[in-house]
Amino acid sequence: MSPETSIEASFWKKAARFRALVPVMVAICVIGTGNSLLTTSISLSLSLPGIDPGVVQLLLTGFPVGFLAGCLAARFLVARAGHRGTFLFVSFLAAFTGFGYMATMATPVWLVLRLLNGFAMAVLFVVSESWINLYADQSNRGAYFSLYMMMTSLAVLFGQLMVEAAGPHSPYLFLMGALTITAGTLYCRFAGRPWPALPVRTVQPLQVDVSAADQRYGLWKLVILAPVTIIAVFQAGMTNMNVFALTPLYGAKIALPAATTVGLVTAFSMGGMLAQTPVGWLSDRLDRRWMLLVQGVLAATLCGGIIMLADAHVPVLFVLFFLYGATALTIYPVGIAFANSQIDSRHMVSASGGLLLLYSIGNVMTPGVAAGLMDYVAPYALFIMLGSGAALVSVGACFNLRRKSEPQMVDAAPDCLASGVKQ
Repeated sequence: MSPETSIEASFWKKAARFRALVPVMVAICVIGTGNSLLTTSISLSLSLPGIDPGVVQLLLTGFPVGFLAGCLAARFLVARAGHRGTFLFVSFLAAFTGFGYMATMATPVWLVLRLLNGFAMAVLFVVSESWINLYADQSNRGAYFSLYMMMTSLAVLFGQLMVEAAGPHSPYLFLMGALTITAGTLYCRFAGRPWPALPVRTVQPLQVDVSAADQRYGLWKLVILAPVTIIAVFQAGMTNMNVFALTPLYGAKIALPAATTVGLVTAFSMGGMLAQTPVGWLSDRLDRRWMLLVQGVLAATLCGGIIMLADAHVPVLFVLFFLYGATALTIYPVGIAFANSQIDSRHMVSASGGLLLLYSIGNVMTPGVAAGLMDYVAPYALFIMLGSGAALVSVGACFNLRRKSEPQMVDAAPDCLASGVKQ
């Protein structure tokens, strides 16, 4: 076979693998759109006058608690039902919660629905991320994961556009969200092609003298293997939640108009979405540790620029937020791709669950700290905290760079995981 023929065959093989991935990505985007619409609908419902603040706080904590539980339970569900079966089950569960919100406004019922909603979405994300990492190889893991991140970003955008189209006070928002999730689930089950088979490789035998608990891949093992990923994932959870939740408060404290703060958040989101594909392409061709080092330095520098500008030059502030989103929101997929390139594939579901758990902890724990710093120190303390997190990513990358490169793991997942693609 001539070199030209070999290159052409390789190209078409890669194109076929990418096309096989499209139905999975479409399902993720559609279901994520419905969930985004439900999340906004719940926030709008809880903002109505006359609702007790304690009830609001209770219901808002339901989702993250369920999310944490889903991160812990995902591995066991995948082991029993496979990736696709688990994906379908939790998607129908998410749709059920959407219809449930319409049935009653009773606080106990809504609390249960919020718990189930958080549980379902956590499992869905763990299943999606672990399956993508098992399906990918070293040459395309970054690109595939960046495509997944773009689908989740588009889902958030489409959800907000649906709210705008229907109107924030429309009585049909919950119905639209539930029907959108149902449509994505039915597409995955009936319209989309079966999930492509995972690559089959030689399975490394389990060690008979090691307990099952010790053979799981917990966060502590990831701390030892890839500390940069641990820092990157926590920083990503911290950045996502704080920028979206606290930038309006930051803008109010430095006297920016409300429309301007909304525009800054939009610029941040658009920067992250548009940068996913080129950063994913680069991460498959460059050392991901060096990329994380550069990303951390750039994100910290941009936070410094936002602090220094404040409200002095608003057009430049929009540019800085766009670039900050392009840098900070792409740290997560690069860090995940680096970790999954280093571990045995049988541990990918367990590792994905642990990392998503860490991400959710960054989401839940840090906004209160950031809000307190803004109240007691200064409004720009928000970006001091975020810039410090980005700088720590660079420190972690330096630590990993000092180590010799380990041989890549090529072992396949055990049958209980590989069976998920045959349903």
